[in-house]
Amino acid sequence: MWGRGLLLTDMNREFPLLRAAHARADAKPRLVLPPNAPGMRIGLFGGTFDPPHAAHRAACLLAMKRLGLDRVWWLVTPGNPLKDTDGLAPLAARVLAARRLARHPRIDVTGLEAQIGTPYTYETVKYLMRRCPQVHFVWIMGADNLRSFHRWQRWRGIARLLPIAVVDRLGPSLYASAGVAGQALAYARVPETAAKMLSERTPPAWIYLHGLKSPLSSTALRAARALLPR
Repeated sequence: MWGRGLLLTDMNREFPLLRAAHARADAKPRLVLPPNAPGMRIGLFGGTFDPPHAAHRAACLLAMKRLGLDRVWWLVTPGNPLKDTDGLAPLAARVLAARRLARHPRIDVTGLEAQIGTPYTYETVKYLMRRCPQVHFVWIMGADNLRSFHRWQRWRGIARLLPIAVVDRLGPSLYASAGVAGQALAYARVPETAAKMLSERTPPAWIYLHGLKSPLSSTALRAARALLPR
């Protein structure tokens, strides 16, 4: 009986250790976010980046300067629910290409949405605000995205979560503000002269940043790439 008691004691001691070891093996690695700190102003710029191009970088540098941002995170999404993803380059390849293009000490490229497990901006922003409650996030988008913003999942909810900066684009700027989302959020539009304080405003608040007139688009570049001989 004494020997059996010892055996049971050893087993009781071992089983929790084994369970803990299995739990650690099954656990997903903790997501490491790009550099951030309480009080920072960080722009979030999302997209498939297939391929990334100079206008992405120019738009972010413009926003960084005009909004007084400390950093900009490029969120390379696994896929765009509103677009055909056939032929989309692998996520790792797009992240690498975006990093090569960004080449700026205050632009961070991440594929964190794949680890979070969502392609939806609303859920991504909610996650980041929970992880970094004292960071002042601003969503950055091109004028072409404002035109289709009303098709995004929970777009009104996104506008209530954080301020939005819309960067001028050649062509879309002529009609983007007159679209469904532009009209619905017209009451929350902030004058461009107040750009430096956008990140401190209580959402909904958005601003239109003029000055960038690039005709480049990833959609057009993908179409051109598809025509190339293989």
